[in-house]
Amino acid sequence: MSMAKSYDVIIVGAGPAGIFASLELCNSGLDVLLLDKGGELDARLCPVQDRGGCCALCSPCHLVSGFGGAGAFSDGKLTLSTDIGGRLKELIGTEQTQALIDYVDSVYLKFGAPPKVYGMGEDTVELGREAASAGLTLVPVKLRHLGTEFCYKTLRAMQSYLSSRVDIRLGITTKSIMVDDSAVKVVETDNGERLGCRYVILAPGREGAEWLCNEAKTLRLGLKSNPVDVGCRVEVPLQTMERLTSTLYESKLEFYSRSFNDRVRTFCMCPGGEVIMESTGGSDPVITVNGIGYAQPRTTNTNFAVLVSTTFTEPFHEPIAYGKYLARLANLLSGGVLVQRLGDLMDGHRSTQARLQDSPIQPSLTAATPGDLSFALPYRYIKSIVEMLQAMDRLVPGVASPYTLLYGTEVKFYSSQLRLKPCLETEIDNIFAAGDGAGVSRGLVQASASGIVAAREILTRMGKAPSPVTRNTLPPASASNDLD
Repeated sequence: MSMAKSYDVIIVGAGPAGIFASLELCNSGLDVLLLDKGGELDARLCPVQDRGGCCALCSPCHLVSGFGGAGAFSDGKLTLSTDIGGRLKELIGTEQTQALIDYVDSVYLKFGAPPKVYGMGEDTVELGREAASAGLTLVPVKLRHLGTEFCYKTLRAMQSYLSSRVDIRLGITTKSIMVDDSAVKVVETDNGERLGCRYVILAPGREGAEWLCNEAKTLRLGLKSNPVDVGCRVEVPLQTMERLTSTLYESKLEFYSRSFNDRVRTFCMCPGGEVIMESTGGSDPVITVNGIGYAQPRTTNTNFAVLVSTTFTEPFHEPIAYGKYLARLANLLSGGVLVQRLGDLMDGHRSTQARLQDSPIQPSLTAATPGDLSFALPYRYIKSIVEMLQAMDRLVPGVASPYTLLYGTEVKFYSSQLRLKPCLETEIDNIFAAGDGAGVSRGLVQASASGIVAAREILTRMGKAPSPVTRNTLPPASASNDLD
């Protein structure tokens, strides 16, 4: 077997898990390669986002692949809690998870994240009481908000720092992991290149979740299904949510539907943000809906996801395929994303362009097709989403307005969970897995922390001491030209 080159560590995926693993390893003297099928930050431009039109189904999608991963064009929420954003505390314990979260936060600050933190103070307690009276649970979360523009600048500074310390190769798709004598030996790319390695960290993110699931089956790694998270993105006037967003920025609200007792939750709240389309699913892509937000609001709307979590029983074991099936129904009906007024949904008829034009809320995603979400989402999901919005309306009047916009479909592709040791090693020696795609995390912070867990275990096995980037290796953010 001829190999182009051998490395000590190969990291598959340049999202937050891969980046923070690289940061942890980059000053150790180890030969490290960071791979991603997407492109450079500056080249990650959606061809239709600014001028409108249907998703072009770029392969790979510039919004979800490349340096920074899908988080590069998120609104950059750093959720500083062990209870939200992943299951790290189940693997390594609450105390160690909190210590890692604090460290991750300090690194983001060092690379230019803004100092303001939301979700603290007496107002949060009062909002929690009011939420409970409406049948909701408000999960208090300490949160730092970068905004899409600062998220980009922070990642650009991280790439600049890493570029002279690790080998970064973008636009390279990992095809397979090759194992010999029950240990990883080679990473093979889609162009036939074979790269030797002693360790590999699989961190392909949500976009690579299906690939990782298929690779796990080939390698006979244990998998189990997480709950399937499916729903829609909701858009309301900025002032409707202002009481919550000014204090919390993102309101983590949970609800159990009266009809089905399904867990329903809000996710990714974007004050002053925009609803966007993105393509995900690798070689068999679907178009889904998401949201972005900015440090300074650009629109007069706030958008957020309402997701229904459903746990299926045996013999079901294809959560990603199920999520793609539902997204594809919306694609089939609309050519991309459907949008419907809540009042039209409740009245049992589709929204039209004329009805949208007469509404006080104008869609920030102009390419969405007016239609009827009840043709794309099962009744169980529709009923649970409506009940959630009605409960929210008791806390925040106006959320369940007949003019509220619903976009579909939103699906989170992190539903398959690898069987991992506490150090995040798989059942094959020296193969580690981290981030959202492995089912470890559901957000930027715990994804970043999981990359550190895997990297530190590798450093220990190699007899190397961790060299945190915050320890005299990086100038203050204000002194970095990359943050201008």
